[in-house]
Amino acid sequence: MMHDALVRAYVDAFNAADWERIQQLFTPEAVIRGVLGWGGLEVALPIWKELHENMTMRLAIDDLIVSDGKAAALLTETGKFVAPFRGLPDQEPTGRSYEIVAMEWFEFEGDQIRRRWGARDSAAISRQVLG
Repeated sequence: MMHDALVRAYVDAFNAADWERIQQLFTPEAVIRGVLGWGGLEVALPIWKELHENMTMRLAIDDLIVSDGKAAALLTETGKFVAPFRGLPDQEPTGRSYEIVAMEWFEFEGDQIRRRWGARDSAAISRQVLG
């Protein structure tokens, strides 16, 4: 699979909550870094599931650059605060929506993702969903 198609498959699987497919897209020893921590899939998947279910998080690719076994994705992230979430401890869900710009960086090994970094403005999310 071409690396651009691999990033698109990751976004599609994330949006569909297809966690089995997500696991197939990453190497067994993949490292995932994000705002809420870092580690392997055993660390990332519970966070991603909670983001999907409690914040109804969805990603849309605005731009994607692939070169020399690496990729940079500019994303629009949207969601709604519908259930308790670890990133907003002690806050009651408001049902309010958010939209932010997110960036993710990928490194590949063959036809799988070996490393993924995610950067997003979590303070902007809090401002939007908490009012």
